Amino acid sequence: MSPQELVNSLRSFLPPEAVLYETEDLKPYECDGLSAYRQLPMVVVLPQSEAQIIQILQLCHATQTPVVARGAGTGLSGGALPHAQGVLLSLAKLNRIIAVDPLARMARVQPGVRNLAISEAAAPHGLHYAPDPSSQIACSIGGNVAENSGGVHCLKYGLTVHNILRLRVLTISGECLEIGGESLDSAGYDLLALMTGSEGMLGIVTEITVKLIPKPEKAQLVMAAFDDVLKAGNAVANVIGAGIIPAGMEMMDKITIHAVEEFLHAGYDLDAAAILLCESDGGAEEVTDEIQRIYAIMQQSGATKISTSQNEAERLKFWAGRKAAFPAAGRVSPDYYCMDGTIPRKHLADVLRGIEALSQEYGLRCMNVFHAGDGNLHPLILYDANQPGELEKTEEFGGKILEMCIRAGGTITGEHGVGMEKINQMCAQFRTGELAMFHAVKAAFDPSGLLNPGKAVPTLHRCAELGAMHVHRGEQKFPELPRF
Repeated sequence: MSPQELVNSLRSFLPPEAVLYETEDLKPYECDGLSAYRQLPMVVVLPQSEAQIIQILQLCHATQTPVVARGAGTGLSGGALPHAQGVLLSLAKLNRIIAVDPLARMARVQPGVRNLAISEAAAPHGLHYAPDPSSQIACSIGGNVAENSGGVHCLKYGLTVHNILRLRVLTISGECLEIGGESLDSAGYDLLALMTGSEGMLGIVTEITVKLIPKPEKAQLVMAAFDDVLKAGNAVANVIGAGIIPAGMEMMDKITIHAVEEFLHAGYDLDAAAILLCESDGGAEEVTDEIQRIYAIMQQSGATKISTSQNEAERLKFWAGRKAAFPAAGRVSPDYYCMDGTIPRKHLADVLRGIEALSQEYGLRCMNVFHAGDGNLHPLILYDANQPGELEKTEEFGGKILEMCIRAGGTITGEHGVGMEKINQMCAQFRTGELAMFHAVKAAFDPSGLLNPGKAVPTLHRCAELGAMHVHRGEQKFPELPRF
């Protein structure tokens, strides 16, 4: 089917304004939050109902047209990068909160609902939705499901997969599946966990039932400064080793501290080599006791300066600095490349030293900000895309960070997903048999491979070619994609 025939077919059941095909209309959809990779889709569709999505999928299935689903476009791994010969399916207009049930502590929402909007709707009932990515003011819950997003409070409350109960999913042929349920357990395989983090490769989510939890009576935060990153890393291990599970525990290195403080004036110690933010929440007496224990552990771990939030405004101010790390990076560098890898906590200091060595080797600055409690790293490599070859050098630097995570016993992603960005490192993380099993799962849901093709799971042929090229020898990744 030619592009014009596809547009005509789509407009037979969608309003004209819901089918975009002119170049100027396609431009806003050419990338997600990873703007280094860009590709115009053939067509963009903006359905307003599940019934319209079913018709779109049935048409694409019949014509063997690829489909890439898109939420708010805040993803950082190229997961929503369009297909040049495919349909980009925007779920932005499916943005209703269908129901909030305060007694059952759950909410039914459409995929285009913003993460923060769920907590805002639940707030009158004293409830909230726990996962809180840094982009929660903009990111959609459908995208959170696709990437299994976390946030600064995921250490205590878990990732998206731990906070959803049920999904309504459409297959590429338009068949509707109900996955999960409101009970504690369900019969059969755990398809809810399988679908969460599947990056739009298995089905299109049209409705999500999320868990809501009570807002804590009290929350308080300890901010500890250290003159050595190793001491800060040991402090993380000491807190967890004491049997304390903080609501959140975040670390920032010196370059990040300076960038954030200049941007937001959050009260961070500019002389520190690293800062730890460690929060306790729950009942008032429980929090008071836990904060005292955390304070003592920070002292014993060698903290040079310790502050405790005295009120809610100060607590939010301390957190605002952490959540502003990404925009702060945009003030100190023309471009930045945000990585996402996870390592065992005991290797934090060693991996940070390795990143510093790579930074010197490549001549590129790197801001390190991460979920210290669960070892989820977010190195921000600072570069200038206007300098020839600097993006490619940055990509190679980032790839080596991910391979370092694998060697430390970790993984190449914690919450951003694989998308296009890390597909080559999947070859380093998984063996042939494991990749073959991933492809078998994909084929069970999408035999023709039409949903988000070419993402997340590399072909065995690709891995063989990369192995022959030794992967990181200066080759440009994805040479077919236009560079920013």
